[in-house]
Amino acid sequence: MADDKRGREDQARNEERRQRARAIAAELERGDEPEPPVEPAVLADLESELESVSFPATGADVVETVGDREIESVDGPYTVEELVADTDAERFDTPESVRVRVQRPTVATAMKRVVEAAGTLRNEELGDSQRTTYEKTFRELKAIDADDEDEGIEVVADWTVNRIHEKETLPGSRAVRRRAAEFCQANGYEIRNDEWLGI
Repeated sequence: MADDKRGREDQARNEERRQRARAIAAELERGDEPEPPVEPAVLADLESELESVSFPATGADVVETVGDREIESVDGPYTVEELVADTDAERFDTPESVRVRVQRPTVATAMKRVVEAAGTLRNEELGDSQRTTYEKTFRELKAIDADDEDEGIEVVADWTVNRIHEKETLPGSRAVRRRAAEFCQANGYEIRNDEWLGI
């Protein structure tokens, strides 16, 4: 690549794609997290339907093509449109990356709200690492066995979206984790200091 502005931009985009691919690969390798509430066969069917999408694709591309596709989960049915932000800011490199996103509907719904709220900001965008830490916080809240209703995810998603709208900036990843830890403490959920939410 040439050492000019376009070459540097291409290199930056390629690096972002590689980082997203590494994040997805790491997500798939994790075996210690709770089982996703969507059957693997349902996710395989979705991946085959996504073959008509040209990847890399935006969330808007995915929603346009398979947005009305229903996904059965233990929590009930969801459509892809309910789980993927209908925006160009959301990017997917492969059909598998869409599958990873929708395999945990409660977390995906919360992240969709956060991504769409972040899309309203004029001078700031939700970067990959911040998005990953927000999502990890929601996954940790989902893993709390005592919180069967996933109230923690809803509370933290509401708080995050409200902060974005009120302060017109993204709350820091640590602030989101702190809010999740406060919810856990207020509701008697035990969090150890060495855990993600143990701030």
